[in-house]
Amino acid sequence: MHYYTYELTHALMHPVRLMSRALKAQFETPLNPFAATELAKSVAAACEVFEGVTRRYGKPEFGIKETTVHGLTVPVREEVVLKKTFCNLLHFDRDETVVGKRYDPKVLIIAPMSGHYATLLRSTVSEMIKEHNTYVTDWVDARDVPLYEGAFDLDDFVDYIIEFIQFLGPNTHVIAVCQPAVPALAAAAVMAAKDDPCQPASMTLMGGPIDTRRNPTQVNKLAEEKPLSWFESNVIDYVPFPNAGFGRRVYPGFIQLTGFMTMNLERHTQAHMKLFQNLVKGDCDSVNAHKAFYEEYLAVMDLPAEFYLQTVKTVFQDHLLPKGEMMHRGQRVDCTAIRKTAIMTVEGERDDICGLGQTEAAHDLCSGLPVDEHYSYVQPGVGHYGVFSGTRWRTEIQPRIREMIRSVQFKRRVGGAETKMPLPYHALHDSREKVVDWRGAKGTNGAAPNGSTG
Repeated sequence: MHYYTYELTHALMHPVRLMSRALKAQFETPLNPFAATELAKSVAAACEVFEGVTRRYGKPEFGIKETTVHGLTVPVREEVVLKKTFCNLLHFDRDETVVGKRYDPKVLIIAPMSGHYATLLRSTVSEMIKEHNTYVTDWVDARDVPLYEGAFDLDDFVDYIIEFIQFLGPNTHVIAVCQPAVPALAAAAVMAAKDDPCQPASMTLMGGPIDTRRNPTQVNKLAEEKPLSWFESNVIDYVPFPNAGFGRRVYPGFIQLTGFMTMNLERHTQAHMKLFQNLVKGDCDSVNAHKAFYEEYLAVMDLPAEFYLQTVKTVFQDHLLPKGEMMHRGQRVDCTAIRKTAIMTVEGERDDICGLGQTEAAHDLCSGLPVDEHYSYVQPGVGHYGVFSGTRWRTEIQPRIREMIRSVQFKRRVGGAETKMPLPYHALHDSREKVVDWRGAKGTNGAAPNGSTG
């Protein structure tokens, strides 16, 4: 009944929002002799804040119309190259008439299916398309998928990733952000076990819950404390009429958004109080920055119930992948089979959603890889979102991923996947970066050589 209550509340608030808009217009109109007073500005600002926190946010657009290649402005066209029931594969096609034919590495960015739209990775995509042939998974809101299209679970997610990689062909580099780290690694293992010729050349896992037993966060603890039946009873609901997915069981996006906002309620409250103050002062730059962030943050989508519940049980409760017990279509997922896909992990020092060491655990699982096919980096001073967006992403994280991709490309080109090459980073003396033999280079305390959890 949560969904119906939410929809009813939203409908009942509609006339109130209309009244708020009308009041705002009255106090802002130049015909109002008191429009320039502090009282009028405060009333108009309060109306705008109210409108912002009560309206429904639709799916944002990537809005990437151009990029920069070697100092030249290059138009970019967004196109759907593969359409699936629950996901569209997007390609950001650069106009090669400006800079000529380019043979940049193919990169598949797997966006999280975790409540927000793929546009949350706008900053990630914007930086990657400058020097990479970039593709992105654009997951479909479950409430827009008719019930007759069938269910979608974690196994289907893995299948989608495999199909997308096969569609792009050999020498594809995969970047999985947050939630898809587990299914992406599982997909690589499944492809490796079958010796698929389209196995990805590299896989970068960013802030993903490979092993949530390491440095568990508040989110991890909640998932372990509650039985699966609690989640099914309290957060799963049916899509109401007249949505296209009427009758489908889903994990509603607004419930997940409520949970995220509750975790940082004070910060969000202060942000909206600051918005009110900036509206009164007329600080347009600050107001626009606030709106741009919350236009994205408050836009949420529903997840298929089967996918959500299977993810909770497999990843957060039973920890099947790190235990070597995860199954896909009746076959055990064996990460030791991965021998042709370089693995890079990226974590944020202050990540309160995916704790330090959880993503790095992938290196222990992929013990079949040679030592110089392991790349690991921890970005100081950033939280979860700072791993894939913001200044640190642009200036410190993305350049390292770019270097890794080209290092792997070079090795594959000159000698194949088994060729041993020198260690890839010139800055290995920095204790935050390492390429180590995860098969046996542990200290006596069970830690990796740099002191982090191994």
